[in-house]
Amino acid sequence: MTEKIRTRFAPSPTGFLHIGGARTALFNWLFSRHNGGEFVLRVEDTDQVRSTDESTKAILDAMTWLGLNWDEGPYFQAQRVDLHREMVQKLIAEGKAYYCTCTAEELEANRKQALATGKKPKYNGTCRDKNLKKSPGSVVRFRGAQAGVTIVEDLIKGNITFNNDELDDLIIERGDGYPTYNFAVVIDDALMNITHVIRGDDHVNNTPRQILMYEALGFAVPKFAHVPMILGSDKARLSKRHGATSVMAYKEMGFLPEALVNYLVRLSWSHGDQEIFSPQELIDLFTLDAVGKSPAVFNPEKLLWLNSHYIKEANPVRLMEEMKPLWPANIQTGDAGFTQKVIADLQPRVKTLVEMATMANFYFADQVQYEEQAAQKFLVTDITAHMQAMVAAIPTVQNFSKEGIEEFLKAFTQEHDIKFKVIAQPLRVALTGKTVSPGIDEVMVTLGKERVLKRINAAIAYIEASK
Repeated sequence: MTEKIRTRFAPSPTGFLHIGGARTALFNWLFSRHNGGEFVLRVEDTDQVRSTDESTKAILDAMTWLGLNWDEGPYFQAQRVDLHREMVQKLIAEGKAYYCTCTAEELEANRKQALATGKKPKYNGTCRDKNLKKSPGSVVRFRGAQAGVTIVEDLIKGNITFNNDELDDLIIERGDGYPTYNFAVVIDDALMNITHVIRGDDHVNNTPRQILMYEALGFAVPKFAHVPMILGSDKARLSKRHGATSVMAYKEMGFLPEALVNYLVRLSWSHGDQEIFSPQELIDLFTLDAVGKSPAVFNPEKLLWLNSHYIKEANPVRLMEEMKPLWPANIQTGDAGFTQKVIADLQPRVKTLVEMATMANFYFADQVQYEEQAAQKFLVTDITAHMQAMVAAIPTVQNFSKEGIEEFLKAFTQEHDIKFKVIAQPLRVALTGKTVSPGIDEVMVTLGKERVLKRINAAIAYIEASK
């Protein structure tokens, strides 16, 4: 019988879900979905000082927004501390762990001495064979192997060999009675039957230590896969100086979740030259074999390109929901039908929903605000007669559709013996206040006859008042 694949994502709730963590979660989610397995969410909140409920909620909200649904959890590591302590005592009873009372000053002196003599600054084993009992402030250390090698069979990087004599006697329980990361993660992954640990390659050096703990506790060792880190454009590790690193910041900036998912999966993973993937395609195609070993470079322009694609393809009804928190305060979007038409006009022209919200201002304005240079150049006395003629003619247009307006404008210019460019920009400025906008015919259709007439009349009044 084939073992059911189980992956997990285990964030620490000490901040928001960042881009690197989101990609790790995505790879775990895709691997489990591709293999018909299960995806577990576990919140590693044993750092009682830095962990917050606010961060936990922010992480769960980001996972939900990205569509990374979990099959089990969220489990909270802090609620499992009794299990961890039980395993610590098991190791102590079997002579595989020991109490240590070395002070911070003693450890620092030992570290400096090791460095001065060219040795690795690891714990020197002062308490290793003292058979100490628990005392105030004492910690528990894992009795690591001092000879031989530990081989990490990494599904992405290949086999990595570590000499055991270079590994530390790691602290597995702190003086406050809480387990350390390296120990708690082993216990939880083992007891949750996690078969594949897919995580960032900053954890590579933890892995041999964890493998020795699995073996000491008699647990099956899961398979490991360490994904390469994400770098900024300057090839330094991705940080705030490269732009937003929090997932929900991208939502606030007007990115669609499917665009971010599509972009994140392509950081270190590929399928030929294909750039755009549906969620189902990703599930069908994702394998760890196609994950590269080299660091990935975060390219904001590529993300913008993907976002513009997904905005263009999205249903305006769906986008209306996404837009709700993004509209400026002065915009009233009570008329859903009108709002959907506005969105449809702007979809092919924007890269983010925030850009759409800004660009949409003129549609909803009670009174159009003219750009100063645009008004000076195009809202002039010479155009007044044409504008007045248009006001008289528009009510007669029966087919107020894109095609109908195209025909109307063509007939209007022929009747008045003018080229379209004579009326085009003055009309655009009258309707939008700008010299750049969606097509005049599209704008007129979306605004509707009543708004169009009101705005042209307002432009005529503006020209008269400016004389």
